[in-house]
Amino acid sequence: MRQVGCLPHSVAFWPAFRGTHARDFLSVPSNAVKLFCFATLLPVFILNGLLCTRVRKRKNGGKLLLALMLFASGPAAMAGQTPANGTSANHAARKAEIHEHLQKAAEYLKARDANSAKKEFEAVLALDPKNAEAYANLGVIAFVQRDYQGAAQDLTKALAIDPSLTKTQALLGISERRLGDPSARALLEKSFPKLADKGLRIQVGMELADSYEREGDLDATAAVMRVLVELDPDNADILFAAQRIYSELADDTLNKLAIVAPRSARMQQTIAEHLINGGDLQGAIAHYRKALEIDPRVPGVNYELGEAILESAPLDAASQAAAQKEFEAAIQTEGDSAKVECQLGRIAFLQPDLDQAYAHFNRAFTLNPADAEAQLGLGRVLAAMSKPEEAIKYLRMAVQSDPLNGEAHYRLAIVCKRLVLLNEAEKEMRLFQEIKQTKENVRALYRQMNKTPAAPEDQIPESQP
Repeated sequence: MRQVGCLPHSVAFWPAFRGTHARDFLSVPSNAVKLFCFATLLPVFILNGLLCTRVRKRKNGGKLLLALMLFASGPAAMAGQTPANGTSANHAARKAEIHEHLQKAAEYLKARDANSAKKEFEAVLALDPKNAEAYANLGVIAFVQRDYQGAAQDLTKALAIDPSLTKTQALLGISERRLGDPSARALLEKSFPKLADKGLRIQVGMELADSYEREGDLDATAAVMRVLVELDPDNADILFAAQRIYSELADDTLNKLAIVAPRSARMQQTIAEHLINGGDLQGAIAHYRKALEIDPRVPGVNYELGEAILESAPLDAASQAAAQKEFEAAIQTEGDSAKVECQLGRIAFLQPDLDQAYAHFNRAFTLNPADAEAQLGLGRVLAAMSKPEEAIKYLRMAVQSDPLNGEAHYRLAIVCKRLVLLNEAEKEMRLFQEIKQTKENVRALYRQMNKTPAAPEDQIPESQP
């Protein structure tokens, strides 16, 4: 059944810079100073548009710290530009002195003494005014101390020397956004697709999405959120922000539909879908029928009406006949499809007519071999025909195609037991129980939001496919 719904609105932003190393944090040319950052200094937890920085919790104090540490690979790596009128000896001495300051900076940062480290970076710049990495590290220190003005100044200088520092560009964009600088968005937009560091890319994406949303550009916001969901699909803060944006887009689109076509078949179909979400199948059926009265050939309505009728009373012969009529009408209107054949196979199985059920599920599988419902249907029918050796192939396909389909795991467990594949049977039954419990938890959450969840699909009556 089609599910449509919205969750409450609010904003949260996901942490970044998870254990970021300075050699990852700053893009360093091969002939330049190699720096890297990782956690020690300063908790930074700011919600609703401000940076949230996730850092490692120390066992001894439980404090959240962000540290910067400098890595010097040796005097040869510390060179800036050779002075045009300098001697080789002077140049080597200057490299050695730069190296010494960078190592001292590293030690101060390990000791969480940012101010002393800052002096060492400044000493590097006194020797090499074109050292982009020193400026970048000064910018990072200022940033984690929430001195966004100072951070912006140092990061800007770093980029003026070396525009290729993508992560520095991203951090400058965040700093400028804190300062209300309208140029921040351009920096975020430019750096976002180039960033390889997952944590920083997420932070920049959330900043960019918030910027778009504040200006009412929901399409651009949704585009960024789709990238972030793909980047970290299990991140609760990203999922929260994404569902809220998608809900706003859906609400906005629904409002437009209600204004421009309040008496249309699509408006009636939309009302029906929302009634299904609320558990009112009979109300949904009435509105689907109104949609067909307005436009008998509107795509999708016959199929959804058939689904609602069959779901309302799956064991009732009259409901089965009425649903079958709608599915056959859907074929006439839109052509055959795997999903329609699966519904016809389900009706045949319920009647029960195993040969006809097999024919429909096999037709569905032919139309779309990757369809989990077709695979599951074939497995069920073949198991009912006492052909477990054939059934197991399709049931294994089904759990691969749809790992969260509890019924597929349940059916596979039953067939494995018949074939004395006891380890696999035990595993599949355990997965079924876990999925069932997870979905019960989801239903409980939906009830808390005053939404009626779909009927439990993991209670598996033997009479249904």
